[in-house]
Amino acid sequence: MRLSSFLAVFRPALPLILGLSLGCSLSLLMVSWTQGEADDGCGDDPGDGRLFLVGRDSQRESRDQAGEEDFQPRIVPYHKDPNKPHKKVLRTRYIHTELGIRERLLVGVLTSRATLNTLAVAVNRTVAHHFHRTFFFTGLRSPKVPHGMSVVAHGDDRPVWLMYETVRHLHQHYASDYDWFLLAQDDTYMQADRLSELVGHLGTGQDLYMGRAEEFIGGEEKARYCHGGYGYLLSRSLLARLQPHLDTCRNDILSVRPDEWLGRCIIDYLGLSCVEVHQGMNYRYFELGKNADPQREDSLQFRNAFTVHPVSDPNLMYRLHKRFSQIELELTYLHIQQLQTQINNLSELTPEGKAGVTWPVGINSPFKPRTRFEVINWEYFTEEHIYSCVDGSPKCEMRGADRADVDAVLEIAVERLNERYQPQLRFTKRRLLNGYRRFDPTRGMEYVLDLALEAYTQKDHSQVIAKRVNLLRPLSAVEIIPMPYVTEATRVQVILPVTAQDQDFVGNFLDMYVMNTLDARDNVLLTFLFIYDPFDAQRVSQTDVFAGIKAMIGEVEKRYGDVKIPWISVKTEVPSQVKLMDIISKKHPVDTLFFLASVWTEVNADFLNRCRMNTISNWQVFFPIHFQEFSPAVMYRDQQPSAASSAFASESLRDGRFDRHVFDEACFYNADYMTARTKMAADLLDNEELLESMDVYDIFVRYSGLHVFRAVEPALIQKYVRRTCNPRFSEDVYHRCVLSNLQGLGSRSHLAMALFEQEQANST
Repeated sequence: MRLSSFLAVFRPALPLILGLSLGCSLSLLMVSWTQGEADDGCGDDPGDGRLFLVGRDSQRESRDQAGEEDFQPRIVPYHKDPNKPHKKVLRTRYIHTELGIRERLLVGVLTSRATLNTLAVAVNRTVAHHFHRTFFFTGLRSPKVPHGMSVVAHGDDRPVWLMYETVRHLHQHYASDYDWFLLAQDDTYMQADRLSELVGHLGTGQDLYMGRAEEFIGGEEKARYCHGGYGYLLSRSLLARLQPHLDTCRNDILSVRPDEWLGRCIIDYLGLSCVEVHQGMNYRYFELGKNADPQREDSLQFRNAFTVHPVSDPNLMYRLHKRFSQIELELTYLHIQQLQTQINNLSELTPEGKAGVTWPVGINSPFKPRTRFEVINWEYFTEEHIYSCVDGSPKCEMRGADRADVDAVLEIAVERLNERYQPQLRFTKRRLLNGYRRFDPTRGMEYVLDLALEAYTQKDHSQVIAKRVNLLRPLSAVEIIPMPYVTEATRVQVILPVTAQDQDFVGNFLDMYVMNTLDARDNVLLTFLFIYDPFDAQRVSQTDVFAGIKAMIGEVEKRYGDVKIPWISVKTEVPSQVKLMDIISKKHPVDTLFFLASVWTEVNADFLNRCRMNTISNWQVFFPIHFQEFSPAVMYRDQQPSAASSAFASESLRDGRFDRHVFDEACFYNADYMTARTKMAADLLDNEELLESMDVYDIFVRYSGLHVFRAVEPALIQKYVRRTCNPRFSEDVYHRCVLSNLQGLGSRSHLAMALFEQEQANST
């Protein structure tokens, strides 16, 4: 979820809503009560950038035209032939494919070798990312193709030939995927949102040729063609009807202008002329004068335009984009004010009345906790320090993103105060007295600031005052991050490293593995990695320290005849996680999904499915945070747990914590690990001990470039055990191991009770 502006997308400053503590919190966006006349229509003024015509005649015309294309339902009967074998129905992956739902608009920009790296790049940077798909069609490809652009070269720079090949290419490759096609030149500025809104209100399944209508040179006929400089829309059905006639048009119609050639072809063979108005919708355009300044253009035709032409250079394209962004910002502010007025007007009809309208108007009310455990804490901060640190420290220096956030909030607060009180008063910030912030998941980031301000009057008299302001950075629309397709049918390769000190826990691991995977016929394989120290490795021929585990593996393989559990033996003094994975990685295919486990892990189907879903090849790795139960000696202190508490603990997470200091469990693909290790090779040349100071988590964070997904995993529950921390590991790894042991003893209340009982026993 991303925090962005509720007010506007284009504003470069911090998007905040501010209220002042003047007896009550007031939004600077709140407007007074207004009541319109009874005969005021609900239609929008043409000057607000809307698309609809509000006249009654145009509305009647729109209804009449819409009636011509009403769809008639048709029932397709299903008859099963008993003489034919039953065929399995194959469903498509996505529902829009099965229903035949297409994208609305594809944009084709006609460019040339000379302007591909200038004007075409400007079009791509300003508006191309607002369309679903944008292609740049050229005759000959330039030696250096701009990065991030979809360029199609036809091999011939003749304008009419370029138009012919472009139309043929669009029909051949994309006619079944899009409803509308927009063709424009690279010297055309396009208002992407307005064009998308236009095609969103046009009915599909009709032949339409829409743009700026122009007369043919020297012609007296009423038919018109669409000027290419202002762009024009072609419907999918028109493109399908036109395709059989393209070769004939290429041979028979002589024209120098490609847009005129296309218009003549459509008129002669389809009998359609270019239109500027259809179904009550206007195709709006603006002709830019020579040496025109976009910042000074303020006419209604300019403000409402979908396209602007001609644009002579890339700098002018960027200036136009800035100007139209400002216009859209103004319209957004106006729309917000209209919505707030409507909310205020309707609030009297609600049971709470006007008192039920929360600040800011139109934003969700603050979250109301039902219990004390749901209370959202406020973070206290000053301009130099913050008193809620990630590492648990009571006070830390304000830096990085926190520093930028606080600086921007202070700047916006003073700016909005000046906007509200000028010219009577003018404020400058002296210092921040107190600052509070919290993240409310229902509305956004809230701030409360106590400011020391220098207030100046119109006569330049000044006085230092203290003022409390409330600010809100609202949540914008939720952004869905596209993720690659994954399935729960992937085979999981479980890797279990075992040292001589871990042998006592292997029996429980095998029992859980057999019950949850082998008995359930899950698609899982297990490989043991026996880690011998140099002393045990020399005595392996006489006494194998892992003989008991190998015997248990043999019993499992005997019980399940089709199951093989291989093992690999390794000799090392320091069992580095990275060194062990290097050995395992070379013995498995690159598409293997690894689950790196520990002897205390209890493998179950729920977690294995989440391992498959949360691990995406070349995209994401998964490091679950398991739930660690507290020490029974501290929890119960010579008392056996009651049957009720044992039953309750078996059904939910109780008497424990999620251990964020342990990174033993991990899910990742072998190809991703090999790629990260390859990038690490250069650093190993300078520091050979790097492998012993890092674990697999560090490898992916520093060298992979993938999403490292670290989240709590309630299906991974481990019994309490005091781990042996190897001092030969890096200081960071050893420190995490010690912290895990200490914090895993028990909760604060149980530790306090244990100390209290011990002191009482010592005093007696």
